[in-house]
Amino acid sequence: MKNIFLMLFLTCALFLGGCAQKKVVQQELPVQQEIQKQPTAALKEPEQKMPEGRQPEKITDQQLAKIETKEEKAQYREEKSMFDDIYFDYDKYDVRQDAQSTLQGLSSWVLKNSAVKVLVEGHCDDRGTNEYNLALADRRAKAVRDYLVALGTAPERVEMVSYGEEKPSCKEQTEECWAKNRRAHFVILREAGK
Repeated sequence: MKNIFLMLFLTCALFLGGCAQKKVVQQELPVQQEIQKQPTAALKEPEQKMPEGRQPEKITDQQLAKIETKEEKAQYREEKSMFDDIYFDYDKYDVRQDAQSTLQGLSSWVLKNSAVKVLVEGHCDDRGTNEYNLALADRRAKAVRDYLVALGTAPERVEMVSYGEEKPSCKEQTEECWAKNRRAHFVILREAGK
């Protein structure tokens, strides 16, 4: 019986030992991991060589200070408007009845003076958030622009800006003062050189 176990043992040993060895397959690494394996010196760009006798240029702070910047000439220059501000009711942006004659005069003057544009500045009092007041002042400027365009002024000759509560004409905390800050202000933009 011992012989049978011995033969069985040897047969199994020969069978297992005689099998071909399995090949170990390496998993391909992603490109990024391959790059990380390479030495960093191999990844550096080759240095450009300067011709003999020539040194690389270095700009000093003093040289930078001497460089003059060329500013574009302003296309328009601002002039003080001969037209009065118009005012708005609290939390409103509708053009009031008392402002219509001012806007009619402004529109006819702009039509007669082709070298000018009008900048409409929208303003608010300081009640409310900055964001709300900027939006309200923008609506006021747009309402004035729309009114001028309806009177015949070309839309490209009316520009707008919203200042919200940032440029008050009055700084007291009274109703009379707040009423003065709820306004549209006009700036004449005349073509440079005319």
